[in-house]
Formats: sequence, C-alpha cells, structure tokens
Amino acid sequence: MTSQELQSLIAGGMPCDHIEVSGDGRHWSAVIVSAEFEGKRLIARHQRVYATLGQRMHTDEVHALSMKTHTPAEWAALPR
Repeated sequence: MTSQELQSLIAGGMPCDHIEVSGDGRHWSAVIVSAEFEGKRLIARHQRVYATLGQRMHTDEVHALSMKTHTPAEWAALPR
C-alpha cells in the first residue's frame, strides 16, 4: 500500500478538510482534519478513522497508524 492509497481510503470513508499521510508501507503517520471530530474525544476520533480502513487493520495490510486528529477550528489555531 502507498501513502496515496491510504490517504484515499481515509478520505473516501469520511469527509476530510485536510489529510496528510506518510510512512514506509507498514508504519504510517497521518494528520487528519475533519468536522466529524467536533465534540468527540481522541479515542472516538481514532475509532472513526479506523472504521474507514475496516479489515485492513485486522489483516495487517495497515500494520500501524499514528494519527493526529483535529477539528477545522483546532487546525486553524495551530501555529505554522
């Protein structure tokens, strides 16, 4: 799997205002910004992203995914 494929899977499963994915084919890192995260705790945000990947997490197609999840307001407030 490529970073573009993983990014497409996540974006295809939930609305994303911004998404960045990087990794080595097994270990991934993602920054995901979505209005769906409004009012959700960190664990619920991560579960929502995992849901977009379905069986890929259980079959080891995506071995590890580290995430930073933000609402659009949180993302806008981050220093850049």
